[in-house]
Amino acid sequence: MVAPIAAAAGAHVAAVLAEVEAGLRTTVAPGSGALPDAGRASLAAGGKRLRPLLAIVVAGSAAADPASPARAAVVRAGIALELTHTASLIHDDVLDASPLRRGRPTTFASDGRAAATCVGDALFAAAFTVLVDGADGPGPVRILAEASRALAQGELVQRGDAWQTDLDEQRYLARCELKTSALFDAAARLGALAAGEDPDRFAAFARALGLAFQLFDDVLDVVAPAEQTGKPRGSDILDGTATLPLLYARERDPELAKLDLRTVKNHAAAAEVCDRIAATGATERTEQRAREIVQEGLATLPEGLDDARAGAFELMARGVVDRRL
Repeated sequence: MVAPIAAAAGAHVAAVLAEVEAGLRTTVAPGSGALPDAGRASLAAGGKRLRPLLAIVVAGSAAADPASPARAAVVRAGIALELTHTASLIHDDVLDASPLRRGRPTTFASDGRAAATCVGDALFAAAFTVLVDGADGPGPVRILAEASRALAQGELVQRGDAWQTDLDEQRYLARCELKTSALFDAAARLGALAAGEDPDRFAAFARALGLAFQLFDDVLDVVAPAEQTGKPRGSDILDGTATLPLLYARERDPELAKLDLRTVKNHAAAAEVCDRIAATGATERTEQRAREIVQEGLATLPEGLDDARAGAFELMARGVVDRRL
């Protein structure tokens, strides 16, 4: 998904992403010992680097010159965004006691709860250090701090909603805006700030992109094999998390409407629930909702965008809702 977006956004984008990647390798917990190794392993586990890419695309041609302040600012932003994203995933794995992430053992599984918590904390701290070390003033730090607070709030809301299946779509989307969209919003704002543009110009699109991304992730949890997602089908169900496909499916399947998620005890049982959800057409309905959201987001982009950014945003919108690899 990343390569065509980077190509459309401009010849400089791949180079900026490479600088972000190099910065991640040198920034995370420098030194020796278990904590640095775990931090590097978490970042090396992969990911699409979608949030740094969004920041770079928003910054546009302002970041094309390798010697420009905008280039340095957007590289710092990309590093900080990916550190924050990875830290939040590590903390999620601790809270969910997840054994796998992207097909590899999680830091929680390999090193234990305490070590994983410390690694996540260290990555969060490193993210803010990267931004503070720049000469961009308090703006970037404030943006990332607000996004980090939203991530924590979203996790608390999700914990409060655990095992509940009588949620409505509005409640679900509000949770996703906190837990997922907030960091996409921060990426767009940091990219705009680096380029000297109004951060509000791209925020609505970024939030819609994050929502659509989360909705499609929820679809993948129901229908995609473990080889694609890196975790067994129905992991959300086993965690007691009611996602939109289940909420939609309950409207069409009386048995699912009566289901108590606490009775789903293992991966085989969760897979059976996933089959029932898919049989109702709820995953297709969720995909359609994701496409509607991202199209609404595209409509909020400012008029008169250069062709490179406009084309990249279109590919990005298409990519987050078409990840059947």
